[in-house]
Amino acid sequence: MREQTRVSHPLYNLLPTEIEGFDALAELAFDLRWSWNHATDDVWRQLDPELWEITYNPWVVLQTVSRDRIERVLADPLFRNKVDGLVQIRRKSVEAPAWFQQNHPKSPLTCCAYFSLEFMLSEALPIYSGGLGNVAGDQLKAASDLGIPVIGVGLLYQQGYFRQVIDQHGEQEATFPFNDPGQLPVTPLRQADGEWLRLEIALPGYSVWLRAWQVQVGRVKLYLLDSNDAANYPAHRGITGELYGGGPEMRLKQELILGIGGWRLLGELGLQPEVCHLNEGHAAFAVLERAHSFMLENDQPFEAALAATRAGNLFTTHTAVEAGFDRFPPALIERYLGGYAEQKLGISIHDLLALGRRDPNDAEENFNMAYLAIRGSGAVNGVSRLHGEVSRNLFAPLFPHWPAAEVPVGYVTNGVHMPTWESAPADDLWTAACGKDRWLGTMQTLKEDIASIPEADLWQFRLATSKTLVTYARERLSRQLAASGASSKTVERARHFFDPNRLILGFARRFAAYKRPNLLLHDPDRLLRMLTNPERPVQLMIAGKAHPEDRAGQALIHEWIQFIRRSDARAHIVFLSDYDMLLSEQLVQGVDVWINTPRRPWEACGTSGMKVLVNGGINLSELDGWWAEAYNPEVGWALGDGREHGDDPAWDAVEAEALYSLLENEVIPEFYTRDENGIPSAWVKRMRASMARLTPRFSANRSVREYTENYYLPAAAAYHLRSAGRGTAGRQLVDWRQRLEQNWPVLHFGEVRVDRRDELHLFQAQVYLGDLDPEAVEVEIYADGRDGGGPLRQQMQHVRRLAGSVGGYAYSAAVPADRPATDYTARVIPRCPGLAIPLEAPRILWQR
Repeated sequence: MREQTRVSHPLYNLLPTEIEGFDALAELAFDLRWSWNHATDDVWRQLDPELWEITYNPWVVLQTVSRDRIERVLADPLFRNKVDGLVQIRRKSVEAPAWFQQNHPKSPLTCCAYFSLEFMLSEALPIYSGGLGNVAGDQLKAASDLGIPVIGVGLLYQQGYFRQVIDQHGEQEATFPFNDPGQLPVTPLRQADGEWLRLEIALPGYSVWLRAWQVQVGRVKLYLLDSNDAANYPAHRGITGELYGGGPEMRLKQELILGIGGWRLLGELGLQPEVCHLNEGHAAFAVLERAHSFMLENDQPFEAALAATRAGNLFTTHTAVEAGFDRFPPALIERYLGGYAEQKLGISIHDLLALGRRDPNDAEENFNMAYLAIRGSGAVNGVSRLHGEVSRNLFAPLFPHWPAAEVPVGYVTNGVHMPTWESAPADDLWTAACGKDRWLGTMQTLKEDIASIPEADLWQFRLATSKTLVTYARERLSRQLAASGASSKTVERARHFFDPNRLILGFARRFAAYKRPNLLLHDPDRLLRMLTNPERPVQLMIAGKAHPEDRAGQALIHEWIQFIRRSDARAHIVFLSDYDMLLSEQLVQGVDVWINTPRRPWEACGTSGMKVLVNGGINLSELDGWWAEAYNPEVGWALGDGREHGDDPAWDAVEAEALYSLLENEVIPEFYTRDENGIPSAWVKRMRASMARLTPRFSANRSVREYTENYYLPAAAAYHLRSAGRGTAGRQLVDWRQRLEQNWPVLHFGEVRVDRRDELHLFQAQVYLGDLDPEAVEVEIYADGRDGGGPLRQQMQHVRRLAGSVGGYAYSAAVPADRPATDYTARVIPRCPGLAIPLEAPRILWQR
């Protein structure tokens, strides 16, 4: 007897559900596991091969093919057995213990809620723009592979991010096709009685009804909210219309729905996450609603509730420049959140605004969502080693007088979900060398496994992927040209562009000035000579969008289009419009070299170059983001000197020259230098080193395991401690902080003496603490780090109380005398077990 699973979907009853086996097909179609595990591809291809190749959306295929076609195919015993087998494999994979269950069987973590304004999971669900959504989607998929109990929370956009058309004049046009939920792999969330789960969110003068949806991502569920409810006014139905569209007020409404509505949705579902992961500051209002829920459940005031719940919140920043943070005018915050602050949180609007300000008393300062996220979280991280340093400098104003190295921002370098981005030939190659389950564990042997692949096999694999890319690019370009009104002759010529045996360079990303997408076009004639060299020709594929409001970015696209349309260039370079996930997959799977040219340090991490690793592509990139920690001369090529130069045009010229030189003198010759078998041995050696050393290191498997062990598990344990006893610990922390703030202004140093004894400096310091208990502080000797190392911190021992004084104490410590005594100074910082210092108590007192 075959099990049946009934899907809840608005259009489901209009489909031939009575056909035996249709429910099994629907179960497979609604699990986005198909977007990285391609075992079901042949099922959809058999139903409608042409529609599948265009949409890569199983649910659209199921809705579109005729009833007779479905019935005939399901009547085939071989097909039916295959479908049933795939369903059983899916169910077993969801239930089987994975890395998390095997390594953390008694974990304090039962649920982590991952909030993000965008998720890139599949081209079938276009609710993403670029890098932020890429990271979010890949982390959900990796969490599914590893069995980590994560749920996603986001928005379902009626139009999403814009679609790009290049017109006859080479200008970008933005279009906004409607995302029909009936054609998306999403299902309504329903209550026990079958009613659609809807939430009511109060905005100034009116309420907005939100509909709730569910997306199945392997083991993981993603919950989405949208405002396109018939009960809303037309203008309010469009709040979740466009991703990154509209002005500040529209953005604020979206972020209120995501943060406050998203956390309320979890409550309606009976979910109680220990950890809330904020993927950027867009979702920071979730910390307020989480505290509000805690207030209601435990009868605690807002300050105590925030102190208890922030231990379970993690804020990941992806922003590398201060201007990139979402800021809102105080009047707008007061209008939308004034009533919420006073009636729900029990605090004044001044106190709410203070959570998002550097100076709480500056009435003109805008409300910064990143500041709110920091003050509502128990940990903060950047997304690469370099970005961690950049972020510590950006957030230093919130921690006055603390050294930049001690500003509480760590880092987890992003990774990409390799099964999503690897080509079919790459999957075959890696499977033969490393096994099918290579991305489901710790990946410890992958480096050695790749080293065993014969050189000829590696090169044949690369040729196969290049051929696939060229075939795809020809077809896509011909459709693109036909849609733009090009002549039939031009369209036909596009079907013969490019040669998979020639070097293919790829450059695809958002067109913005700081990414310098036109650095390669700095000297057009030199570029053209490189492309058209008859002995060593080069082919260039470009793709990317500029935000509809970014005129400078659009001008950069127009400049490329004008160059490409030159008669002497058009056969060697293409611009593939409407850069989306599908196009990204094809490019990273087939290009030989991936070029990235941002201005350091403005690329927080960058993930596009990581995607070529598993496919044997090689990176040529600025020493920024992830490449600053990945690069060595054996795995790719680097631009820049590892320092910051701002937006200096003279430096752009220097790096353009360096880029041309690298291509002319190293990249191109290495690709075309062949042995007696026609194999570029040096190239294949570099390719192998890149695959073996970098692919495991920059996979989402690694990054999500780091998040779990370094952040999620500690955060869950800390939240359990602080929430115990109906939040008593949170209230005690508030009282402790109040005592600290009341007494800190009177803290001061008395006499500090330094003596030399053998190889040590002996420090003795008098410290006056007023009414503070000595256990509430830590007295240290501090010295800045040397030669790139970390600072020296030596705790001073409490020796005695100073007789005849109020709150005076003597402290002593010995430090190495390998540097002058003047390098050292004493300081006092707060100390409280379980409290993150300086994140939750940023006070510090220096002797000098």
